[in-house]
Amino acid sequence: MGAILPKNILDDEIKSFYSLVGLNVKKLREVKGISQLELALSLGHASASFLGKAEIGLEDKHFNLEQIYRIAKVLEVKIVDITGLI
Repeated sequence: MGAILPKNILDDEIKSFYSLVGLNVKKLREVKGISQLELALSLGHASASFLGKAEIGLEDKHFNLEQIYRIAKVLEVKIVDITGLI
């Protein structure tokens, strides 16, 4: 079994991960020429507000697993392209 990390280290890593995911979503969305509103609507949101906040980590907003899966489908990319994890 692996070592148990102190909560503050884990929290910092999670925040960095959320930031990476948000930046990757923004970059991939822009490369595909899709607006925040278009992507937000395809995820079932009525406005681009959540998406914009999640892309830059404003108000502790971030994407959940289902949203990452749906974003990958809409942008026609692999989940690893969004998460940076292999």
